[in-house]
Amino acid sequence: MSLPTRIVLTGFSGTGKSTVGPLLAKALGWELVDTDSMVEEQHGPIGDIFRKRGEAHFRELEADALREACSRENAVIVGGGGVVISSKCRRLMADGGFVVCLEARPDTILHRLREDRDVESFLRPLLDTPDPLTRIRELKAARQSVYVLCDWTVHVDALAPEQVVEEIVRARDRLAPGSFSDPDRLANAAKGSIASDSAAVIRTSSSSYYPVIVRWGALGGLGRSLRDAQLARRVYVISDEQVWHHIGDEVEASLSAAEVPFESYIVPPGEATKTLDTASEIYDWLIEKKSERGHTIVTVGGGMVTDLGGYVAATFARGLPLVHVPTSVLGMVDAAIGGKVAVNHARAKNMIGAFYQPKMVLADPAVLRTLPEREHSGWAEAIKHAMIADEGYLRFFEDNAEGILKLDPEVTTEAISRSVAIKAGVVMADEKETTGRRATLNYGHTLAHAIESTTNYERFRHGEADAIGMMCAAEISRGMGLLAEDVIVRQKAVLEKFKLPTSADGLDREKIMAAIALDKKVRANKVRWVLLEGIGSAVLRDDVPAEVVEAALDTVL
Repeated sequence: MSLPTRIVLTGFSGTGKSTVGPLLAKALGWELVDTDSMVEEQHGPIGDIFRKRGEAHFRELEADALREACSRENAVIVGGGGVVISSKCRRLMADGGFVVCLEARPDTILHRLREDRDVESFLRPLLDTPDPLTRIRELKAARQSVYVLCDWTVHVDALAPEQVVEEIVRARDRLAPGSFSDPDRLANAAKGSIASDSAAVIRTSSSSYYPVIVRWGALGGLGRSLRDAQLARRVYVISDEQVWHHIGDEVEASLSAAEVPFESYIVPPGEATKTLDTASEIYDWLIEKKSERGHTIVTVGGGMVTDLGGYVAATFARGLPLVHVPTSVLGMVDAAIGGKVAVNHARAKNMIGAFYQPKMVLADPAVLRTLPEREHSGWAEAIKHAMIADEGYLRFFEDNAEGILKLDPEVTTEAISRSVAIKAGVVMADEKETTGRRATLNYGHTLAHAIESTTNYERFRHGEADAIGMMCAAEISRGMGLLAEDVIVRQKAVLEKFKLPTSADGLDREKIMAAIALDKKVRANKVRWVLLEGIGSAVLRDDVPAEVVEAALDTVL
């Protein structure tokens, strides 16, 4: 399959479509087509159309312009912020096009609209209210369920227009061509489980699509969400003792209120539980409860529960529908996203597993308030996403560390949503690690998994081991002449802001090296390290000299 021959830009007013469009067209050597300009050329100023004929008439004219624009090849199409409302228009954009949503925070949008002297008069009601920021939030939220369906999202708040262009081109080139093959992939958001607060909609070759919902307070609506998604025939909840102690009552109340029949199986907490023995015990329980195909496994917990419950769902009765309700930072930003499920072997983490996509992920950041402080080490995974994919996201962490650590609802929800969007994009580009793109998510994991397995998964939380592993990978990158010192300093500083370790003592170096040799990324007896050439640029290398690895280990162990 070939890459799409059109790129369509959409997003709320003030996100920069009209600025980015010409730059993108120039960078690609393509034609620029602006649907608003097409309407004005044929029918006069848009503000006049709104005043004299109303919004409905304008939408008809806009659809006609889009239809003509989408008949062209090698074109960058700038669409209006509301064009995505129409399912017919979404199909036009998707058929042969790469649809990109430019996303910005409401306060950024308000600032830009006030600064833009050329804003059309029909937009001015946004500002002519006692509380324009609330008005923007309301209008934006009303469209969010369709914005999230787009093929790619670029958060533009901290990016210059040229950086937005680079991100769009990079995304188009990295996504698998098959990602664009279905013209109905941006189908109606009312299809079932898509919610207005989805952080991403993941489409893969092995499943149609599924939403990742991130909403403060979402847990109370679990039962209703399962019913809306037609996953409520019978539910088997898998959780751990610590999580169930804090939120089990709320989960049961939500399922009962929605009249969802359910049973629950509670396991001990910790990575030591994630074994074939535990999975076998859950199989026995499912057989006892007469579980059958069409019944749903719902995991409620952190990364351990997500991996274990997902592995059970993938393997019992040749596959049961799976829903993840992650309750830790690690679960929300990583383990629940992308379909990797596994149990540990005594000698290597996640060695026994499968790729098995869920039907829905529902993340409620409010439940993070029930966790002890050390469990927030999962922010290392989100910082990793920033390091490998998005410098603007890294700046967000640097600027908002205090608010995130205090679990401020707005910034915490945004932090998780942006991480989900990055992970979703990588998964859609390379679901089963066939191209190497998904392997870049393992930045820091080679040493991290070795640290965990050699300490019997007891001394370090996964995020803590990740942070140490990221520092090692950065040092190897410098040793290979790929990475500048200032990037390493910056990475260390942000990890320390989030109270994460950047070194460890008392570890057995020989055992660490033996565990690294068993890493899943080893090919032909060569360790494939995920390294950085800069922030947002991860590479795979299997030619790292032993002395470079040893020198890097010296700095962190």
